[in-house]
This record gives sequence, C-alpha cells and structure tokens, in this order.
Amino acid sequence: MTRPIRKAEQEMTNFKDDSSMRGRGFTHDTLAQRVVLGSGQAAQAVADEVARLGGGRVMVITGEAEAELAQRVTAGLQVALWWGEVRQHVPVELAERARAAARDAEVDLVVSVGGGSTTGLAKAVALEVDVQIVAVPTTYAGSEATDVWGMTDDGVKTTGVDSRVLPATVVYDAGLTTSLPVDLTVASGLNGLAHCVDSLWAPRADPINVVMALEGARALAEGLPAAVADAQDLTGREECLYGAYLSAVAFASAGSGMHHKICHVLGGAYDLPHAPTHAVVLPYVLAYNAPAVPAQAGRLALALGASPRSVEADPARAAVEALEALRRRLDAPRSLADAGLAESDLADATLRCLPKIPKSNPVPVTERSLSALLRSAWAGETPPLTATPV
Repeated sequence: MTRPIRKAEQEMTNFKDDSSMRGRGFTHDTLAQRVVLGSGQAAQAVADEVARLGGGRVMVITGEAEAELAQRVTAGLQVALWWGEVRQHVPVELAERARAAARDAEVDLVVSVGGGSTTGLAKAVALEVDVQIVAVPTTYAGSEATDVWGMTDDGVKTTGVDSRVLPATVVYDAGLTTSLPVDLTVASGLNGLAHCVDSLWAPRADPINVVMALEGARALAEGLPAAVADAQDLTGREECLYGAYLSAVAFASAGSGMHHKICHVLGGAYDLPHAPTHAVVLPYVLAYNAPAVPAQAGRLALALGASPRSVEADPARAAVEALEALRRRLDAPRSLADAGLAESDLADATLRCLPKIPKSNPVPVTERSLSALLRSAWAGETPPLTATPV
C-alpha cells in the first residue's frame, strides 16, 4: 500500500529521537518471511504459497468460529488433516495431541486460519514436527510475524524463540476480518499496539524496530476507529493488518518487555482472555515507563495523534493521554476485574510477575510498585504517571 507522508509522520521525524541508541551501536536481526497482502485474494494466495513451498500433505488448523472461512480459504488444497480444536494459551496436552495427529497423517505443511491461538497451535506443531506454516490471520494479534512460541502447562505459561515456528508465509486478507466482533476487533488491535509500545524499551530495542513500532502504532491508531465504525471498511482493516504486522516484527526483534511479561503470567496463571488482558494492562505500563523515556514517549504520542504542542509540554503525559483517548473512542476493556481476575489473586499475581520483569526496564520495578500497578489495572483507575522510580 502506498502512503503519502502525513503531517503527523513528519512531526514524528522532527521530534527529538533517542540518538543515544545509535551512538552506542546495535545489532538487529531480520526474520526471513514472505508476506502477501490483498483483500479478496486469500484462497488464491494460499494455494500459490502451498505449491511454492512444495506442500503435498496439508494440515489445516482453525477454530470453530473460523471454520467456514477456513473452508473457503483452503478450497483449492488437498487437505490430509483438518484440526478444529483450538484453545487460548495453547495447553501442552492439546499441542501434544495435534503433533501426534500431524505425524500420523504424515503432514508436511500447516495452514493456520484464525487468530493468535490458532497460529500458536500451528507453531507448537512446527516446534516438534518438520513442517512449514502458511499463516492466514483473522485478527490483529501479530503472532504470525514472530518466531516466538508459547504454551501453558498447569497454570504456567512458557514462551521461547525458535526459527522453526516462524511461518514461511503470511497471507493477509482484510476481507477475512469483517466478521470479527467489535469487542474482539478492539482487544486484538490493542494487543497489536502493545507490541509496538513494548518494543520501545524491550531488552533488544534498537532504532530499526523502534521505527517499525512507531509506524505500526500510527497505522493501528488510524485503522482501528475506521474498522470499528464500519465493519466493511476494508481500507481501515488493511491499515490494521499492516500495523499489526509491523508491530509484531518490531516485537520479535526487540524481545518481550514488561507489558508482555505481566500479561503472559496473568493469562497462564488465571486463564484470563489473552487480547483483553493486553488491552487493559497497556496504559498502566505505558504510564509507568514513559516518564523515564521522554524521547520514545514523545514519538509514540505523535504516532497516536497527540498534538506537537502537548508533546513538547510533557511527552509522557501526551503519550498516555493519546492512548487513553483512543481507548475511550474504541470503548476498550477497562479493568482486570472485568477480564476475570479476582481481587484475592492480586498479591499472588504480583509475586508471579515480579521475577519476570526484564532488568532493562526503563524504571526499576519493586513488589510495591508492581502491586500498585496491578491494583490500578484491576480497578480500572486512571493510569498514574510514575514521577520517580519507586
């Protein structure tokens, strides 16, 4: 998609960036992956990619909600195995059963049609079975663009990085997202935006993935309101897919920051819904870290639509307020209580999350400060800016 340079993008370029990151040098890894984007072209694109990759015995993984879409998308394939059981957080026992079925069917390629949980199960199969993946996302989760896998066993979510799980091809078709319910559109899009925000200060953050994260944030901030206002607005939905892809590529390079560490623990330990949990926690982590990284906060604020004047006055506050304005416009999930976390679990959640927070986080995290953050997120309070490390 061709995009003219917008005023906000020019302002973002003009705003003081974090040149110190370039000054000390960096190492950036780029993942090898083919991306095909085009509305109404998924079935042909999938057939072409399966043929290009030499897939002869195809396993299709899809959830119940996407089964009809998957039938249409894979209509031109010779399918050796159809797998219709998908669960969030990818339980280990489910992954083991899917792997066994893939081996028994002598599968050599997996086509996944669905959201992050569907892609996650395909990755779990590829981690142990010699198959390539063609991913067809129907949400804005971004898992399809990363080499990160995650599985849950007995309430503990484990994640890792492995080149075997990176889909060989991603096929994006905005037409496949028009039936996504509004609440899932919002939560999924904000999950993608969380990838952007975390990439600004994750352990391997560098100038390249920061640029991708900021452009991804801009695209999601523009595309989500359009997608919510009109489910058939393919332009807005293409913008969301574009933003979700950039956010995930940035995240794969930068690594998992404070936000994702918290959400992965909460999801695995308390079986909270994945995307809504990310949507709720995001502004609290941003408010916690933004004052310590004003350059990144200012550029993010501009990407989210804040005025240059507000950014010059207080970049951290401008970023948090721009995110909150977007969340209000989208009627986003507001609290961890609504997501299903019990108040009695807050102390346990704090102790589970604390050791997972990267040492490189811009602001030191203590049991006290993390407890306060989680309690605010549980209650849905206005995210408080962190004035000084606590």
